[in-house]
Amino acid sequence: MNVALWAIQILLAAIFAGAGLAKLTQPKEKLRDPMRWVDPVPPSQVKALGAVEVLAAIGLVLPPLTGIATVLTPLAAVGLVIVMVGGIMVHLRDMKKPDNQDRRRMEIQGAVTCAVLLVLAAVVAWGRFGPYAF
Repeated sequence: MNVALWAIQILLAAIFAGAGLAKLTQPKEKLRDPMRWVDPVPPSQVKALGAVEVLAAIGLVLPPLTGIATVLTPLAAVGLVIVMVGGIMVHLRDMKKPDNQDRRRMEIQGAVTCAVLLVLAAVVAWGRFGPYAF
């Protein structure tokens, strides 16, 4: 199970590092096409979310690799669970807007993706707080 948790941690770290760096480095206008939810959100909040995602990605892998403050790994996973709850809520909210079917389908896919990432982060939190702690 330890190997599976490591695989999930590395996968989550790669996903959130990529998404977070995109939010941190790209202007809001460039993010509108792949991430429609950024329209009503101030650019500072988009950048803050990107910073949270990058820090969580670092927290998933760096503490156990160094052996320093390893409790940060499950805490980072819990933080990602919270971020994904917010992501699901945003996608479900946007799904209710009167729009075309393609937009609704995209929002459903976004909510499902967030739900899968939430479950993976919850598994890491459970494993690293519990039976497979460092």
